[in-house]
Amino acid sequence: MFQIIGIVLLFVCVFGVYLIHGGKLDVIIKAAPYEIAMILGAGIAALLIGNSTNVIKGVASGMGKIFAGPKWKATDYRDLLSLLFLLTKTMKAKGVIALESHIENPQDSTLFGRFPRIQKDHFAVDFICDTLRMMTMNLEDPHQVEDAMEKQLEKHHHEALGPAHALQNMADALPALGIVAAVLGVIKTMGSITEPPAVLGGMIGSALVGTFLGVFLAYGLVGPFATRLNAIVEEESAFYRIIQSVLVAHLHGNAAQISVEIGRGSVPSMTQPTFAELEEALQAIPPEG
Repeated sequence: MFQIIGIVLLFVCVFGVYLIHGGKLDVIIKAAPYEIAMILGAGIAALLIGNSTNVIKGVASGMGKIFAGPKWKATDYRDLLSLLFLLTKTMKAKGVIALESHIENPQDSTLFGRFPRIQKDHFAVDFICDTLRMMTMNLEDPHQVEDAMEKQLEKHHHEALGPAHALQNMADALPALGIVAAVLGVIKTMGSITEPPAVLGGMIGSALVGTFLGVFLAYGLVGPFATRLNAIVEEESAFYRIIQSVLVAHLHGNAAQISVEIGRGSVPSMTQPTFAELEEALQAIPPEG
């Protein structure tokens, strides 16, 4: 919602004030389709040249995220803490072997199945299962497990930030591409140097539209899109950090309730459940079987 409001405000402030100040939109309207096609087209081409297929797909899907916001909502964080509570409680009571069937086939697991949104996230499920699998192989040193989890998180986070970095690189390139468009406009103008001043003035104005649009698109739209996408990725990464916090706390010998309370502290403030809300969610978990 705020992104749409911001875009509307951007156009009102730039073009509205320009009109109030006595500016004319005729030259801009006439030149804009060609200049936008040249500048934005060149920017997209540079994006395609400089990035892998996965990053390009991430940019496309990331545009939806920019307006929809982070994937994980407050209920998802409560569900994650509830799932981790069940896992750590079972491990305390019955050992890691009791979770073997859930680890090997999480998509058919009745335990994971209670939380379908988490079950559909391949990285979250694989991250949990891989860590539990390490525990079944007697890797129970909390520091070694934490280090292994940290490396997985860093790799995932680096890959998730790829689309935001690609968008930012595109934003950085747009002003220069606007200058390219303006220079081509000047070349065209110089080829018509014998035309009267009124015609030359319009041609020079059209050329300058390229510089304007390159800077406008870079700092008004594409740059803020990249910043917003980066912020969303950073917030979503907290979801996976909670998994690390809870499972490492469990390995340090804490009770299931204490482990998930430690994880609750890693939840972003805007979506963090209170102690009472988490307690209520844990008590509402139906007994297995």
